[in-house]
Amino acid sequence: MTQILGLLVVFIVIIGALIFSGSPAIAEALPFELALIGGAAIGTLLIGNSPQVARDAVRGLGKALTGAKWVKQDYSDLLTGMHELMRRARRGGIIAIEADIEAPETSPVFLNRPRLLADEPARNLIADSFRLMSLNPGGKSPVETHLQDAIAATANGRHRAVTALNTLADALPALGIVAAVLGIIKTMSMVDQSPEVLGPMIATALLGTFLGVFLAYGLVGPMAARFGQIVDEEMQYLETIRTMVSAYDSGIAPATAVELGRASLPVHLRPTLEELDTALATVATLPAAPRSRTA
Repeated sequence: MTQILGLLVVFIVIIGALIFSGSPAIAEALPFELALIGGAAIGTLLIGNSPQVARDAVRGLGKALTGAKWVKQDYSDLLTGMHELMRRARRGGIIAIEADIEAPETSPVFLNRPRLLADEPARNLIADSFRLMSLNPGGKSPVETHLQDAIAATANGRHRAVTALNTLADALPALGIVAAVLGIIKTMSMVDQSPEVLGPMIATALLGTFLGVFLAYGLVGPMAARFGQIVDEEMQYLETIRTMVSAYDSGIAPATAVELGRASLPVHLRPTLEELDTALATVATLPAAPRSRTA
């Protein structure tokens, strides 16, 4: 909401300034200049990045306005779901949760937490970690190394989109200059015209420089910075999984592992002890989500 308000303020101020100090020629040229710079910006984004990174970068502009994916309730669901898996694995061995980790899409633990189920990196991180434990029962498993590598790979992939937006922001002033130079070329081809003709043409040429700087430092740059913050905030979800799985793998009791995960969360995302106890009690009385017919 704060980002949307800031965006409105920026547009109101800039558009108001253009209306107040501009001319009819600038208003007429504005759509063309925006299309020119915007089209060149999209091409630059596509040239410098893979299709996946380019898509993630465009989506990042939306995420900069909507905020991080995970909220407090999602973390509560994660803590209770991990407690259930670890508790059952502690009592009956990894075999007790084999169906859950081999087919999360049919597991009641994941079906009752659809946002966790829908997030492939988080779902795979949990399943793969328990699967590694099952391959080396009673011995030192490579779970911690796997967790660190998997989280680092996910973070690197997401930060590529942030870098792409920052690169685009750096390029926009130059693209604005290109648009301005094109306007100057057109103006110079009509240098024999009267000042009444040349004046509006020079003004519209300079509009390209203005738009390039404005889009870079007033729009894309700040949104890229916010997107980077959101990526870091969302990585906390995977880090919480790592904290709990690592603690469990080292022999710590499930309840204690969950508390370590809870304590690692920022205050605004951290369920209180009372809220977590209530959630655990509620989960214990909930009926299992129906399994898929193909299970």
